[in-house]
Parts: sequence; structure tokens; C-alpha cells
Amino acid sequence: MKTMAKPNDREQLRQEDIERIKKLRPMDDDFLRELLRNNLPLTREILRIIMQKDDLILLKAQPQYDLKRSSGARGLCLDVWAKDSNERIYNLEIQRRDGGAEPHRARYHSAALDVDNLRKGQDFEMLPDTYVIFITENDIFGEGAAFYNIERINSVTGKPFNDGEHIMYVNGAYSGDSDIGRLMHDFRCTDPDEMYNEMLAEKTRYLKESSKGLNRMCKIIEEVKIETIKEIARNMINDGMDNNAIARLTGLTIEEIQKIAEEKELVTV
Repeated sequence: MKTMAKPNDREQLRQEDIERIKKLRPMDDDFLRELLRNNLPLTREILRIIMQKDDLILLKAQPQYDLKRSSGARGLCLDVWAKDSNERIYNLEIQRRDGGAEPHRARYHSAALDVDNLRKGQDFEMLPDTYVIFITENDIFGEGAAFYNIERINSVTGKPFNDGEHIMYVNGAYSGDSDIGRLMHDFRCTDPDEMYNEMLAEKTRYLKESSKGLNRMCKIIEEVKIETIKEIARNMINDGMDNNAIARLTGLTIEEIQKIAEEKELVTV
């Protein structure tokens, strides 16, 4: 970026960022990623409740997991990727917009997980079971259920297809005196003192109240701002705007705009 804020301006911007951080919830994907970063126990706790498996053992978990892809295909950066002791793969996604949980997106996530988990020369039977889990802010199916499980069946026999692909929608608006009801309550909370789950409350408190946590979150917010400006520049480039005009409107340098133009085909979503 071309301009540097003055010290007083930087302090004001930091205070504005801290106010934004106070309003963040686990239902916000950027915040959830930080809650689960390097935090296998909390990731396991959330998946244990969603999957209703008390014996769930997670081996690995990674927020912002970039899936490999074929040349020219649309990329994916998963909110959270995880693998359990039975080699099952989980993709946890926060979808605040109803349109973000459109069925074709779930299909694409499942397909991308398959491509990511089958090596050259391996038999198709080696594909692991995959679980694409969308936590939606609203009850997009409108039935008041906590979970909506999507499974393939043979329409003639009525029996499960058993291809190992599983899609689940978790109703983020669900409330009730149950593990999932309390978890979704916590996902809607901004105040850790109002959360039921102590692990989630503790990490939320760290990110919102400790100096190290706040520094980390301020950095994340700054990165989001920069990425937003770059996304605006990508749209301007796609609309055929002149680089000088884009630089004037966004504050980016000509070199930065040229780099974005070169990389725009590689942008993940």
C-alpha cells in the first residue's frame, strides 16, 4: 500500500479494530479459524458434538486448508480441515449467507476432497469417507432441526449408496438444552462469559482480552482489509479499468495491481 498512517491515526485504527473484535463470534469464519488454529482439542470438541461421537479421535486439524486442484479449476480454501483416527476427512465451513450453502457448493467441496485424497495409481476404494459440514447462521431448510444429513440412496431399492460421501448442514439458529443447542448458542455469543463450553470460552477470552490475542486478531483484521481492497482491484481489473485509476481509488501501487492481474486466475475462495 502506498500510504502510511500517522501514529495518532494508527492508534485510532487499532481502537476501531478492537471494537470490531469485541463483536466477533465463532459464527464468523475468520474468528473461528483463529479459535481452532493450533487447537486440536477444541476442534475435536466441536466435531465430537456435531458428529455425536464421544469416542472421536482427531489426528490432524488445519484451518485455512488449501486444496490442490487441476489446472484451470476453481480453487478452495477450507475454513477447517481435519482427519480422525479412522482416516475420515472432515471439512467444517461457516456459511453466514444462505446462498453460501447452496447444494452445488457442497457437491464441489466433496469432489475437491476426493481429488485431494486419492493418489496416482490408487484404487477408487481407497478414497476415505468425507464429511462436508456447513454451519449455517440461519435455518435454511426451515424445519427447526439441529442437523440436516444429506446421504445418497439407490432410488429403486431405497438402500444407502455407501459411497463414503457425507454432507451435513448444522442449523446455527438452533437452540435447546442439548450439546448441539448449547454449542450453537456459544457460536452466536460475542461474550465468552456467556458461553457454556469452557474450552471455547477460554480461547475466545484469549483472543479478545489478552494482549497477544488482540495483537493477533488486529493483524488478522488488517489482512482481511488488505484482501478486501485486492478483491475490489480484481473486480476493477475484470471490468477493464485503467491501472492508474485503480491505483487512485484503492491506494495500491501499479506494481501491486499488475501482480494481482497476473495472479487473478489463481485466487482461491
